[in-house]
Amino acid sequence: MRSHDLTPGRMIGITFDHGEDFFTALGDACRAHGIRHGYIPVFIAGFSTVEIVGTCQRLDNPQAPVWDRVHLSNVEAFGGGTIAYDQADDRVLPHIHVSVGLKEHSATGHTSHLLAATVQFLTEMLIIEVAGPAMRRVPDPTLYDVPLLRFGDSGEDR
Repeated sequence: MRSHDLTPGRMIGITFDHGEDFFTALGDACRAHGIRHGYIPVFIAGFSTVEIVGTCQRLDNPQAPVWDRVHLSNVEAFGGGTIAYDQADDRVLPHIHVSVGLKEHSATGHTSHLLAATVQFLTEMLIIEVAGPAMRRVPDPTLYDVPLLRFGDSGEDR
């Protein structure tokens, strides 16, 4: 377990426009407000298309991460996540999980890591900026190179 005191910064409200690419719009909003680190306590969304982590295949190693994706369309979504910063590429690295319901299939639900989405009608989100410490993602070679959230620039995690 790692933990760190976080210093909250500003709270930003964002509404996405119909047809926007979710991650492009999120990155643009973070850039416009100078947000590099933060968390998304909750958001609601309609997505015309969405890709989440998942598979219908038998897993050779159920303990390993799943790198496949499931493609869904016409969904309602509820999600949250964190935002870290990649200094080398000067971009934010969101880590978002969603629960989505397929509208035309009795709102049948799926929950997983969000990989891609296109906004349908609306997406409404709050971002709470973390003014300090820096939040970054570091691949862990002992855990299949999964990029794990770390606090501080020099291993200040506790």
